[in-house]
Amino acid sequence: MRGSRGWQPRRFSKSGEAVVRQIDDGRLGIISCWDGVTDPAANGEPLLYAARATGDQRLTRAAERMLEYLLKRAPRRPDGTLYHIANKQQVWVDSMYMAPPFLAAAGEPQEAVKQIEGMRQLLWDKKKRLFSHIWDDTTADFFRKDCWGVGNGWAAAGMARVLRSLPEKMSIERVRLAGYIEDVVAGCLAHQREDGLFHNVVDDPETFVETNLAQMLSYSIFCGVRGGWLSKEYLGPARRMREAVRKKVDDLGLVQGVCGSPDFESAGTATEGQAFFLLMEAAASLLS
Repeated sequence: MRGSRGWQPRRFSKSGEAVVRQIDDGRLGIISCWDGVTDPAANGEPLLYAARATGDQRLTRAAERMLEYLLKRAPRRPDGTLYHIANKQQVWVDSMYMAPPFLAAAGEPQEAVKQIEGMRQLLWDKKKRLFSHIWDDTTADFFRKDCWGVGNGWAAAGMARVLRSLPEKMSIERVRLAGYIEDVVAGCLAHQREDGLFHNVVDDPETFVETNLAQMLSYSIFCGVRGGWLSKEYLGPARRMREAVRKKVDDLGLVQGVCGSPDFESAGTATEGQAFFLLMEAAASLLS
């Protein structure tokens, strides 16, 4: 049934779900009680491209409202760094993928870089060359100091998406972000297993073996080599990770062994795992 909203054209339906579930403050795709601040912005980048491709003003306005929320209403630290959720004063490494790429694509590249810098300052472990997961301002300490694999993947891939959107005139920022990406890629590769995959906590071999980080790093490397800001020497590890991941795809097309939803505390399947397989394959194809 088409329901009381009436028929929607097919071109709208591809990005329209996030718009249909946009709430009054501008956040996109809200479907539960999860009070996410930055997660909704992950819908923003594809929505923005869909709006530009179709000229659909409903999509354009929805993207504008999401941007307005991030810039004007989203809760943040005194230095301007966005919190990950509205009901806790916490900065999560996940946010490096969720908000900055949209900000950069939406014409706010300086703000995108500012967010990356703020998150990195709190979460980057210089000694390990890895990101910790969650900082809590209420305790002035880490809520989760573990170097979560997928979290480091979020950081690498998020920075890669921002970098490709930065204008050429931001040459200093482009070089700096390229260095940040190489740092986390190298930090993760130092813990790569013989099978090409990683543990859920990158530097803790007692945690389960996880698939998604390999996809996320491969994607980031393929983007970086194609963009000219990562050395081709990383293609070997990237292709090794890609081969390892492809072996984890079952007969139904599900990528097995990723940090699994809904609680992300064990190996399983997840939307993120499916999405990054497609991103990895698309990025690899552009190099061939």
